Amino acid sequence: MNFNLTQIPERNKKPREHGITMVMDKGLSIEEAKNFLSVAHSHIDIIKLGFGTAFVTPDLRQKIEVYQGYDIPVYFGGTLFEAFLIRNQFDDYINICKDYSITYVEVSDGSIDIPHAEKCGYIEKLTKVGTVLSEVGSKDAAHIIPPYKWIELMKAELEAGSTYVIAEAREAGNVGIYRGSGEVREGLVQEILTQIPEEKIIWEAPQKAQQLYFLELIGCNVNLGNIAPSEVIPLETMRIGLRGDTFHLYLDKETA
Repeated sequence: MNFNLTQIPERNKKPREHGITMVMDKGLSIEEAKNFLSVAHSHIDIIKLGFGTAFVTPDLRQKIEVYQGYDIPVYFGGTLFEAFLIRNQFDDYINICKDYSITYVEVSDGSIDIPHAEKCGYIEKLTKVGTVLSEVGSKDAAHIIPPYKWIELMKAELEAGSTYVIAEAREAGNVGIYRGSGEVREGLVQEILTQIPEEKIIWEAPQKAQQLYFLELIGCNVNLGNIAPSEVIPLETMRIGLRGDTFHLYLDKETA
Protein backbone atom coordinates (compact mmCIF):
# COMPACT_ATOMS: atom_id res chain seq x y z
CA MET A 1 0.00 0.00 0.00
CA ASN A 2 1.10 3.58 -0.53
CA PHE A 3 1.18 4.67 3.11
CA ASN A 4 0.59 3.40 6.62
CA LEU A 5 -2.84 3.33 8.22
CA THR A 6 -3.72 1.47 11.39
CA GLN A 7 -6.94 -0.51 11.88
CA ILE A 8 -7.05 -1.81 8.33
CA PRO A 9 -8.42 -5.37 8.18
CA GLU A 10 -6.04 -8.00 6.88
CA ARG A 11 -6.78 -9.11 3.35
CA ASN A 12 -5.62 -12.57 2.35
CA LYS A 13 -2.63 -12.39 0.01
CA LYS A 14 -2.53 -13.59 -3.58
CA PRO A 15 -2.69 -16.27 -4.73
CA ARG A 16 -5.66 -16.54 -2.39
CA GLU A 17 -8.36 -19.14 -2.09
CA HIS A 18 -10.61 -16.98 0.08
CA GLY A 19 -11.41 -13.31 -0.35
CA ILE A 20 -11.66 -13.67 -4.11
CA THR A 21 -12.64 -10.90 -6.48
CA MET A 22 -13.93 -12.38 -9.72
CA VAL A 23 -14.22 -9.81 -12.52
CA MET A 24 -16.58 -10.05 -15.46
CA ASP A 25 -15.14 -8.85 -18.77
CA LYS A 26 -18.05 -8.23 -21.12
CA GLY A 27 -15.97 -7.09 -24.09
CA LEU A 28 -12.93 -5.02 -23.18
CA SER A 29 -10.47 -4.40 -26.00
CA ILE A 30 -6.93 -5.66 -25.56
CA GLU A 31 -5.71 -2.13 -24.84
CA GLU A 32 -8.52 -1.58 -22.35
CA ALA A 33 -7.59 -4.86 -20.65
CA LYS A 34 -3.96 -3.77 -20.43
CA ASN A 35 -4.90 -0.40 -18.95
CA PHE A 36 -7.31 -2.01 -16.51
CA LEU A 37 -4.71 -4.53 -15.35
CA SER A 38 -2.03 -1.86 -14.96
CA VAL A 39 -3.89 -0.43 -11.96
CA ALA A 40 -6.06 -3.29 -10.71
CA HIS A 41 -4.18 -6.57 -11.26
CA SER A 42 -3.14 -6.99 -7.63
CA HIS A 43 -6.80 -6.98 -6.56
CA ILE A 44 -8.10 -9.48 -9.15
CA ASP A 45 -8.17 -13.23 -8.61
CA ILE A 46 -10.16 -14.57 -11.56
CA ILE A 47 -11.50 -13.06 -14.79
CA LYS A 48 -14.61 -14.37 -16.50
CA LEU A 49 -15.21 -13.66 -20.17
CA GLY A 50 -18.92 -13.08 -19.67
CA PHE A 51 -21.62 -15.31 -21.14
CA GLY A 52 -20.75 -16.02 -24.82
CA THR A 53 -18.49 -13.04 -25.49
CA ALA A 54 -15.46 -15.26 -26.11
CA PHE A 55 -17.09 -16.49 -29.32
CA VAL A 56 -17.19 -13.01 -30.89
CA THR A 57 -14.17 -11.34 -29.26
CA PRO A 58 -11.46 -10.49 -31.84
CA ASP A 59 -7.88 -11.58 -31.07
CA LEU A 60 -9.21 -13.75 -28.27
CA ARG A 61 -5.98 -15.68 -27.78
CA GLN A 62 -3.95 -12.50 -27.42
CA LYS A 63 -6.42 -11.09 -24.92
CA ILE A 64 -6.34 -14.24 -22.79
CA GLU A 65 -2.54 -14.15 -22.85
CA VAL A 66 -2.61 -10.56 -21.53
CA TYR A 67 -4.57 -11.70 -18.48
CA GLN A 68 -2.49 -14.84 -18.02
CA GLY A 69 0.64 -12.69 -18.19
CA TYR A 70 -0.41 -11.31 -14.81
CA ASP A 71 -0.97 -14.86 -13.47
CA ILE A 72 -4.71 -14.25 -13.39
CA PRO A 73 -6.81 -17.29 -14.36
CA VAL A 74 -9.34 -16.69 -17.13
CA TYR A 75 -12.44 -18.72 -17.88
CA PHE A 76 -15.34 -18.75 -20.29
CA GLY A 77 -18.79 -17.80 -19.01
CA GLY A 78 -21.18 -20.58 -18.14
CA THR A 79 -23.51 -19.63 -20.97
CA LEU A 80 -20.81 -20.66 -23.46
CA PHE A 81 -20.51 -24.03 -21.74
CA GLU A 82 -24.27 -24.45 -22.09
CA ALA A 83 -24.17 -23.38 -25.73
CA PHE A 84 -21.68 -26.16 -26.50
CA LEU A 85 -23.58 -28.67 -24.39
CA ILE A 86 -26.98 -28.13 -26.02
CA ARG A 87 -25.31 -28.65 -29.42
CA ASN A 88 -23.77 -31.96 -28.28
CA GLN A 89 -20.27 -30.44 -28.45
CA PHE A 90 -19.02 -31.12 -24.92
CA ASP A 91 -15.78 -32.67 -26.19
CA ASP A 92 -15.25 -29.63 -28.44
CA TYR A 93 -15.62 -27.41 -25.38
CA ILE A 94 -12.90 -29.36 -23.57
CA ASN A 95 -10.61 -29.13 -26.59
CA ILE A 96 -11.13 -25.35 -26.86
CA CYS A 97 -10.29 -24.88 -23.17
CA LYS A 98 -7.09 -26.83 -23.68
CA ASP A 99 -6.25 -24.97 -26.89
CA TYR A 100 -6.53 -21.59 -25.14
CA SER A 101 -4.74 -22.83 -21.99
CA ILE A 102 -7.89 -22.24 -19.93
CA THR A 103 -7.49 -23.97 -16.58
CA TYR A 104 -10.69 -22.74 -14.90
CA VAL A 105 -14.06 -23.89 -16.19
CA GLU A 106 -17.61 -23.01 -15.24
CA VAL A 107 -20.46 -25.51 -15.26
CA SER A 108 -23.89 -23.90 -15.23
CA ASP A 109 -27.47 -24.69 -16.09
CA GLY A 110 -29.02 -21.25 -15.91
CA SER A 111 -30.24 -21.23 -19.52
CA ILE A 112 -30.93 -24.91 -20.18
CA ASP A 113 -32.35 -27.71 -18.07
CA ILE A 114 -29.78 -30.34 -17.19
CA PRO A 115 -30.70 -33.20 -14.84
CA HIS A 116 -28.67 -32.54 -11.72
CA ALA A 117 -26.97 -35.94 -11.69
CA GLU A 118 -25.86 -35.25 -15.26
CA LYS A 119 -24.58 -31.80 -14.28
CA CYS A 120 -22.53 -33.37 -11.48
CA GLY A 121 -21.17 -35.82 -14.04
CA TYR A 122 -19.90 -32.91 -16.15
CA ILE A 123 -18.30 -31.42 -13.05
CA GLU A 124 -16.49 -34.69 -12.36
CA LYS A 125 -15.24 -34.89 -15.96
CA LEU A 126 -14.06 -31.28 -16.00
CA THR A 127 -12.01 -31.67 -12.82
CA LYS A 128 -9.55 -33.45 -15.14
CA VAL A 129 -9.37 -30.26 -17.25
CA GLY A 130 -8.93 -27.75 -14.45
CA THR A 131 -10.47 -25.95 -11.51
CA VAL A 132 -14.25 -26.19 -11.68
CA LEU A 133 -16.64 -23.44 -10.65
CA SER A 134 -20.28 -24.49 -10.76
CA GLU A 135 -23.15 -22.06 -10.77
CA VAL A 136 -26.34 -22.66 -8.82
CA GLY A 137 -29.53 -20.76 -9.57
CA SER A 138 -31.64 -19.91 -12.59
CA LYS A 139 -31.44 -16.88 -14.88
CA ASP A 140 -35.24 -17.02 -15.06
CA ALA A 141 -36.60 -14.61 -12.44
CA ALA A 142 -39.86 -16.58 -12.34
CA HIS A 143 -38.03 -19.76 -11.32
CA ILE A 144 -37.74 -19.51 -7.53
CA ILE A 145 -35.59 -22.20 -5.94
CA PRO A 146 -36.36 -22.83 -2.24
CA PRO A 147 -33.46 -22.57 0.24
CA TYR A 148 -33.31 -26.30 1.00
CA LYS A 149 -32.86 -26.98 -2.72
CA TRP A 150 -30.03 -24.42 -3.05
CA ILE A 151 -28.26 -26.20 -0.20
CA GLU A 152 -28.86 -29.63 -1.68
CA LEU A 153 -27.54 -28.57 -5.11
CA MET A 154 -24.49 -26.78 -3.70
CA LYS A 155 -23.54 -29.74 -1.51
CA ALA A 156 -23.81 -32.19 -4.39
CA GLU A 157 -21.74 -30.01 -6.72
CA LEU A 158 -18.98 -29.52 -4.17
CA GLU A 159 -18.94 -33.28 -3.59
CA ALA A 160 -18.73 -33.81 -7.37
CA GLY A 161 -15.52 -31.78 -7.48
CA SER A 162 -16.37 -28.10 -7.76
CA THR A 163 -13.79 -25.93 -6.01
CA TYR A 164 -16.37 -23.16 -5.61
CA VAL A 165 -20.10 -22.87 -6.12
CA ILE A 166 -21.28 -19.59 -7.61
CA ALA A 167 -24.55 -18.12 -6.36
CA GLU A 168 -26.34 -16.92 -9.51
CA ALA A 169 -27.34 -13.28 -9.95
CA ARG A 170 -26.70 -12.54 -13.66
CA GLU A 171 -24.60 -9.55 -14.61
CA ALA A 172 -27.36 -7.17 -13.48
CA GLY A 173 -27.81 -8.66 -10.00
CA ASN A 174 -31.58 -9.11 -10.21
CA VAL A 175 -32.26 -12.87 -10.11
CA GLY A 176 -31.20 -15.87 -8.05
CA ILE A 177 -30.06 -14.68 -4.62
CA TYR A 178 -31.62 -11.28 -5.32
CA ARG A 179 -35.13 -10.01 -5.92
CA GLY A 180 -35.94 -8.20 -9.16
CA SER A 181 -35.18 -4.93 -7.40
CA GLY A 182 -31.64 -6.09 -6.60
CA GLU A 183 -32.47 -6.55 -2.90
CA VAL A 184 -30.74 -9.51 -1.26
CA ARG A 185 -32.93 -12.48 -0.36
CA GLU A 186 -31.48 -12.41 3.14
CA GLY A 187 -33.32 -15.44 4.47
CA LEU A 188 -32.04 -17.53 1.57
CA VAL A 189 -28.44 -16.36 2.00
CA GLN A 190 -28.40 -16.94 5.73
CA GLU A 191 -29.97 -20.38 5.41
CA ILE A 192 -27.36 -21.37 2.79
CA LEU A 193 -24.64 -20.31 5.22
CA THR A 194 -25.92 -22.72 7.87
CA GLN A 195 -24.90 -25.64 5.63
CA ILE A 196 -22.32 -24.46 3.07
CA PRO A 197 -18.91 -23.07 4.11
CA GLU A 198 -18.78 -19.42 3.08
CA GLU A 199 -15.24 -19.78 1.73
CA LYS A 200 -16.59 -22.23 -0.88
CA ILE A 201 -19.19 -19.78 -2.25
CA ILE A 202 -18.63 -16.98 -4.74
CA TRP A 203 -21.53 -14.55 -4.40
CA GLU A 204 -22.29 -12.74 -7.65
CA ALA A 205 -22.64 -9.13 -6.50
CA PRO A 206 -22.42 -6.58 -9.31
CA GLN A 207 -24.17 -3.81 -7.35
CA LYS A 208 -22.50 -1.80 -4.59
CA ALA A 209 -25.33 -2.39 -2.10
CA GLN A 210 -24.99 -6.15 -2.68
CA GLN A 211 -21.23 -6.04 -2.12
CA LEU A 212 -21.78 -4.07 1.08
CA TYR A 213 -24.30 -6.61 2.36
CA PHE A 214 -21.83 -9.48 2.05
CA LEU A 215 -18.92 -7.48 3.47
CA GLU A 216 -20.98 -6.66 6.55
CA LEU A 217 -22.28 -10.22 6.84
CA ILE A 218 -19.07 -12.20 6.24
CA GLY A 219 -16.14 -9.78 6.33
CA CYS A 220 -13.47 -8.31 4.11
CA ASN A 221 -12.42 -11.71 2.74
CA VAL A 222 -15.79 -12.72 1.33
CA ASN A 223 -15.70 -14.14 -2.22
CA LEU A 224 -17.45 -11.78 -4.64
CA GLY A 225 -18.09 -12.19 -8.35
CA ASN A 226 -19.39 -10.41 -11.45
CA ILE A 227 -17.48 -7.29 -10.50
CA ALA A 228 -17.16 -4.74 -13.30
CA PRO A 229 -13.57 -3.79 -14.24
CA SER A 230 -14.19 -0.18 -13.25
CA GLU A 231 -15.40 -1.30 -9.80
CA VAL A 232 -12.39 -3.40 -8.74
CA ILE A 233 -10.50 -0.66 -6.91
CA PRO A 234 -13.67 0.88 -5.41
CA LEU A 235 -14.58 -2.58 -4.12
CA GLU A 236 -11.13 -3.10 -2.62
CA THR A 237 -11.44 0.19 -0.71
CA MET A 238 -14.85 -0.90 0.55
CA ARG A 239 -13.38 -4.24 1.65
CA ILE A 240 -10.89 -2.49 3.94
CA GLY A 241 -12.96 0.41 5.30
CA LEU A 242 -11.73 3.18 3.01
CA ARG A 243 -15.07 4.01 1.47
CA GLY A 244 -17.91 5.77 3.24
CA ASP A 245 -20.13 2.66 3.26
CA THR A 246 -17.69 0.69 5.45
CA PHE A 247 -15.69 3.55 6.98
CA HIS A 248 -16.59 2.67 10.60
CA LEU A 249 -16.75 -1.10 10.13
CA TYR A 250 -13.23 -1.91 11.33
CA LEU A 251 -12.45 1.02 13.61
CA ASP A 252 -12.06 0.58 17.36
CA LYS A 253 -15.14 1.84 19.15
CA GLU A 254 -13.05 4.51 20.92
CA THR A 255 -11.85 5.77 17.53
CA ALA A 256 -15.20 5.52 15.83
